[in-house]
Amino acid sequence: MLPGVQVHCRTASTAEEHGAAIEAWWKQQFALMGDVSQFMNLFKRRVSGSVADSVRARELSPGGSDHAGAPLRLNMKLPHLTPMLLLPVLALAQSAGDVVKLDRYVVVAPPIVGETQVDFLASAVTAVSEQQLIEQNARDLQSALRKVPGVVVSHFNPVGSFGGGEGGAIFIRGMGTARPGAEIQLSIDGVPSYNSIWTHPILDMLNTDIARRIDVYKGAQPVLYGNMAFAVVDLAPKQQEHAGQSAKVTLTAGSFGTWSAAAESGHRGGALDTYVLASARASDGHRANADGRLRAGYVRLGWTFDGHWSARIIYNGTSNYADDPGPDPALVPPAQVFGNGRFADDNDLVVATVSHRFATFEGSLKAHLSQGKLDWTGQYHAASGRNENVTVTEYANRGFKAREIFRPWEGTEILGGFDHDTIAGQYRTVTGGVAGSFPRATVRINSVYAAASRSWGLGRGWTLRPSLGARALNHSVFADEFAPQGGVVVGDGATEFHFSGARGVNYPGLFVMAFPPGNNRHQELAAETVEHWEIGVSRRWGAGTKVEMSVFRDDGADRIVTSYPPFPPVWKNLTAFRSEGMEGAVTFAPNEAWSVYAAVTVMRATPDDLPYVPDWSGSLGWNWRLTRQFRLSLDGQFVGGRTVLSRNRDLNALNASRLGSYVLLNARLAYEFDAKMWGLAGECFVAGENLGDARYQQKFGYPMPGANGTVGVSFRY
Repeated sequence: MLPGVQVHCRTASTAEEHGAAIEAWWKQQFALMGDVSQFMNLFKRRVSGSVADSVRARELSPGGSDHAGAPLRLNMKLPHLTPMLLLPVLALAQSAGDVVKLDRYVVVAPPIVGETQVDFLASAVTAVSEQQLIEQNARDLQSALRKVPGVVVSHFNPVGSFGGGEGGAIFIRGMGTARPGAEIQLSIDGVPSYNSIWTHPILDMLNTDIARRIDVYKGAQPVLYGNMAFAVVDLAPKQQEHAGQSAKVTLTAGSFGTWSAAAESGHRGGALDTYVLASARASDGHRANADGRLRAGYVRLGWTFDGHWSARIIYNGTSNYADDPGPDPALVPPAQVFGNGRFADDNDLVVATVSHRFATFEGSLKAHLSQGKLDWTGQYHAASGRNENVTVTEYANRGFKAREIFRPWEGTEILGGFDHDTIAGQYRTVTGGVAGSFPRATVRINSVYAAASRSWGLGRGWTLRPSLGARALNHSVFADEFAPQGGVVVGDGATEFHFSGARGVNYPGLFVMAFPPGNNRHQELAAETVEHWEIGVSRRWGAGTKVEMSVFRDDGADRIVTSYPPFPPVWKNLTAFRSEGMEGAVTFAPNEAWSVYAAVTVMRATPDDLPYVPDWSGSLGWNWRLTRQFRLSLDGQFVGGRTVLSRNRDLNALNASRLGSYVLLNARLAYEFDAKMWGLAGECFVAGENLGDARYQQKFGYPMPGANGTVGVSFRY
């Protein structure tokens, strides 16, 4: 089976039986309201009892603060409508004469993230589902992934990512720290989304409102994802899952003038399926000039020709900006108190796919186009002391991906594919009043890959599944590369051991031609590489308890830096790095009413100033369904001491900025309602972040928000 995630859900045996049970339950509650002790005893039995059977479904996925002591603040500017929308909902819920009937009883999801699954090539994949994004009140990719074990984030603003460096970035087990350039591939529907000049991804291009699921690969993935895949974050976009139609509207308002609005609708009937979504999100920011705005639109059109062939096309458009508030004057010397203007990005992504599925083989052909513009204005110019510099980057990436999977015998899978990518970009600048530019450049990467996996029974329920694959890459400028990958999985269903190894490849971006020292012997460069090794074990007890442990190591080589002195500086493959550590996680869900997730990651790096590699980090989540309508989500995050700032591509670059540890506590309380008289259902909620009002920074001199809150409502049809 190719990379996927396992989703657990529980439903009543029939809708009629469940509806009758819920109606009887509520009648009993109202009858017992007069006797508090009887009511509480019944409540405890109800929330801990099992009312549903378990079923499983598997989806394939190929491809320090300045607010200490301040009270919780809600500064609702735009959506004054939200509190008024909540009033009729609460009034309806509090009417003792009404019996609320729910179409289905939705149990709690595993908090924070889903269970780690082991894929076709023995790689561990951690997934964050759409429901988990809701439970975490995730506003962007940083907030969606910050509690995934081994992931560290950095940003300046409550809404919006400032650029692709420390103002808006994710780092996975020490990967993604070099700028310009990056080693982490961010993808939508298996297609990389990044700007071609500076190479590193822009996080706001991956709008989490469209996410059905986000898969996180914390090691090199050369076979499935190719270039720039020392680690991978792949967003699976939404689609209408079942026949019929659906619609949803969500409105939120919160601290710092933060608000959001999203409307989405899907339809599936006959051969056609559609899904459309539009969303907007903005904030004034917790400090002056910490404002940001995200706007996005998404469309999916799908067509099923027959039982074997189908096609789909998706469009994702984003238009965003974020401002740099600059360091806090109370935290840095006066000479460092300046901001770097506004970073705006616009991107359009189109992916068209034709796929087929037969008994012994399946495959797809994708054509894709991603183009956009980065507009960085108001950059600080040290010589003049004014915010006058400008950089405008334009890029266009296009190509196609062909993939086929064969299953000639039971327990055997053979994968093959071919990718073609054309990468183009240009930029222009104004620095100290002097204009400059880099003319449009284009490079091409062709690659072919193959892999095979075979399962053997070992007796007593145990199986052995080895796998082996490789990708060969051909670049129009740089030397060819070969990237093998493989692993072994041994398990009996309850206990599973896995071992994997891979060689990741990251070709130089166009910045080595464009960025000073610019076009200076760049043709002599080789691709950056990493050798990734991981061994892990997991043990499951029943359907709701799982313990996972893993040990990992990444050895990077040929990192590209400028050799200076002597003058002139020259791009060279000179440096190496290593990150290694251990990771453990526990999922505990004894019944349908509550579930707990806890994880810890311990890491060390060489050199020891490799940024965003905390000594250790951890996350904890608890989802609890208090009653049929009320649902509580609690989560916490600990991040240990770490060096920060991107590691500049300079031979003598050192990161002297080291920040201390911090703990964040968050909560979300939701009330689910069903207004049958209007044909609607939904929820209203209140959420709080950094409830301990912790003083913390993700870049030296940039205090992050203190305690803050959000209220919201969503309606479903």
